[in-house]
Amino acid sequence: MPVVVVESPAKAKTINKYLGDNYTVLASYGHVRDLPPKDGSVDPEQGFEMLWEVASDSKKHVKAIADALKDDDALILATDPDREGEAISWHLMETLTKRRAIKKSTDVSRVVFNAITKSAVTDAMQNPREVDMELVEAYLARRALDYLVGFNLSPVLWRKLPGSKSAGRVQSVCLRLIVEREMEIEAFDPQEYWSIRAMLESPRGQTFEARLTHLAGKKLDKFDIATSEAAELAVNAVSSRDLSIHSVEAKPGTRNPSAPFMTSTLQQEASRKFGMGARQTMSTAQRLYEAGYITYMRTDGIDMAPEAVMSARDAIKDRFGDTYLPNSPRMYKNKAKNAQEAHECIRPTDMSRAPDKLKLTDADQRKLYDLIWKRTIASQMAAARLERTTVDIGSEDGQVTLRATGQVIVFDGFMKVYTEGLDDDVLDDDDKRLPQVAEGEPARLAATGLEAAFVKAAESESQISAAGGLRRHPGGLLSETGAVFGQQHHTQPPPRYTEATLVKRMEELGIGRPSTYASIVTTIQDRGYVVKEKNRLIPEDKGRLVTIFLTNYFRRYVGYDFTADLENQLDEVSAGDRNYKEVLERFWRDFSAAIAETSELRITDVLEKINEVLEPHLFPAKEDGSDPRLCPNCGAGRLSMRTARSGGAFIGCSNYPECRYTRAFAPPGEGDNEIGPDGKMLGVDPNTSLPVTLRKGRFGPYVQLGDATEDDPKPPRASLPKGWSADELDIEKALMLLSLPREIGAHPEDGETVEAGIGRYGPYVKHGRVYANLPEVDEVFTVGMNRAVELLAQKASRGGRGAAAKALRELGEHPQEGGPVNVMDGRYGPYVKWGKVNATLPKGTEPADVTMELAVQLVAEKAAKGGKKRTTTRKKSTKAAGAKKKTA
Repeated sequence: MPVVVVESPAKAKTINKYLGDNYTVLASYGHVRDLPPKDGSVDPEQGFEMLWEVASDSKKHVKAIADALKDDDALILATDPDREGEAISWHLMETLTKRRAIKKSTDVSRVVFNAITKSAVTDAMQNPREVDMELVEAYLARRALDYLVGFNLSPVLWRKLPGSKSAGRVQSVCLRLIVEREMEIEAFDPQEYWSIRAMLESPRGQTFEARLTHLAGKKLDKFDIATSEAAELAVNAVSSRDLSIHSVEAKPGTRNPSAPFMTSTLQQEASRKFGMGARQTMSTAQRLYEAGYITYMRTDGIDMAPEAVMSARDAIKDRFGDTYLPNSPRMYKNKAKNAQEAHECIRPTDMSRAPDKLKLTDADQRKLYDLIWKRTIASQMAAARLERTTVDIGSEDGQVTLRATGQVIVFDGFMKVYTEGLDDDVLDDDDKRLPQVAEGEPARLAATGLEAAFVKAAESESQISAAGGLRRHPGGLLSETGAVFGQQHHTQPPPRYTEATLVKRMEELGIGRPSTYASIVTTIQDRGYVVKEKNRLIPEDKGRLVTIFLTNYFRRYVGYDFTADLENQLDEVSAGDRNYKEVLERFWRDFSAAIAETSELRITDVLEKINEVLEPHLFPAKEDGSDPRLCPNCGAGRLSMRTARSGGAFIGCSNYPECRYTRAFAPPGEGDNEIGPDGKMLGVDPNTSLPVTLRKGRFGPYVQLGDATEDDPKPPRASLPKGWSADELDIEKALMLLSLPREIGAHPEDGETVEAGIGRYGPYVKHGRVYANLPEVDEVFTVGMNRAVELLAQKASRGGRGAAAKALRELGEHPQEGGPVNVMDGRYGPYVKWGKVNATLPKGTEPADVTMELAVQLVAEKAAKGGKKRTTTRKKSTKAAGAKKKTA
């Protein structure tokens, strides 16, 4: 039987259903080889020779494929249809050839399919080809570039900027985007402006809202009414005049559906609608693809196969009728310049399979499939028809003109199924219906209407006063009748990036590709350079420092144009239009010279350069003209940025250690609540008279009792539990944390101590080896014996930690090694237990179907992987070592 190799067991299982018993389908479990993380894995002196190493986890999978090839002389490589998939096939071919599993007589072929359906798989099997070496070379070039940058630039960062983690060819450029946006926000100077609105009434008593567009016969620009005085004149001008309808214009309009999803737009929309991160989105889409529900999810393409278009049109006609079907199919043209990532759009493999028919148990998969199905169906539906109405209202003397706009949906079209989300909240005054009015009709100021908006704009009702015939507060003015409202506004800084808007910006700049967006965005968060709060990406100190260092000493290599041009060169390699070694040679010649130039660079030079760049932000000029960098504590030292061992930064005095003045890495007065390098003093412990400080560590904020000394290098510490804010922590709460674990008392049955504490999995109560979770952190400090005993009893009855687990089936003694082999019911599903080895049952295997033969196989695989199995000799030596240690 021919051996078919795919990346994952889930994909193998789905394909196996379609190919039947005539093929052996195996999984490689992703890449089988990689560059070892050490110097010399890519050698520029030897023509960029790359030394590959088979990962330890992959050896058994390679062996399984090699063993299968002993029985058959045909290998079909069916990995994903992109550059990474082509690379996995090439790695497999190279590795198996070195093992001599592939012989001269072995028939090796490559097949690709964009969807895991019976027709797509069968069609692919009938049209095999060879491995595409142009795509492989594009992969090799990209992998070599990433290695050369990472393994040469990261050590420079470690030496010159203590606390830095790493730099990357694309990740550093992505980080620069976030840091520069934050600096834009900090440098933003808001500008004041006012808008004037009026609530009007038609002759038929219907009210509608209009805004002032002309004053004193002149068209108003955004900043023309810039002060409260100008706004007061404008409110009075509108309030004192009789108004009438000058013109009414109604125009038909249409709104077309969005194109089907490609990788970047799927990530953006999943973020907008569900708050899903890029990695979460791609992981969920991968599972849907491997199950055969959607087409391949890493693509720059938005076109759809003709048969899929016709299937979508049939589904629209069946569900919504002919009126929602355009006369001809909608065609979408690919934007992608390169062929390597421009597959078909992301769509359901079967358009008739609506979300309600697909019984998915995973919530993320349900939501994402629903989104993909709706977007795909909507993309082939009729346009929505709208009617946009504009009404101009003015005074007889031409001094005042107001405009009211509205729009109504005449036919919902594709909007019946789907509307695209927005990245930021946008107020649209057009989405409302205007009353019927005619030119020449009077438009009176309404008796009431804008009081609620006026009051809402005030910070508090106590601010509202009345003077000069107007009601007023610092942010608004209201006419005596309540019909004319002048509202103060300030321009807003650009918003921080979300993962969705960051991917969109990367796509616009040509940075990264569909297969790399998620990993890049994830990496900068994992490195601690960026933190995500309320779905917004905020740079940490270390991320800001790395960006400033790189933009000053390696500016070209974090340049947007340079990175995009390099991506284009890699695309040309994949198209066969450029030699990949020439790309590497050109890059390395200049990059190695830039690395060499930093060899003489001192840390003090780097920090002073960062001080210079950030001086306007960190040390703004003082009103009295004095030196903003003069230490306010000793009056002699000079303030400058310092790096902490944790990788963060702070402002310190040059007279350290004589002067220990520090402040947060922020402008004066800002970040006063920040935690400095020596912690933030909370108070003194009354029992020990030691200081209690709040500190920041690699795993988050924590409290500490006293200082680390030679005698006591690890003073008592306690991490802040989830849900506790560092800003709101006081001495009382800190002492409560430091007192944990708290002794509740002796257990009524055996007299052993019962205690409450907070562990890595949250709050708990403990008795012996049994742990039971507490629902709330605060209960740790209040839980009594009755409640603790009840929780512990419940946990023990469920087979919790420390309690004997319940066997579902007893299979008997292990045939070779001895000892009982049982099928157990575990927290994450059934598993086979033999001694200390626990092996999870394969997906779809029922406990009743497990035989001793299968159990022994699973146990052996698990023991080999985890190193759980120990020989008698090894056990004895371990005990001896333990005994020695105890004696000493």
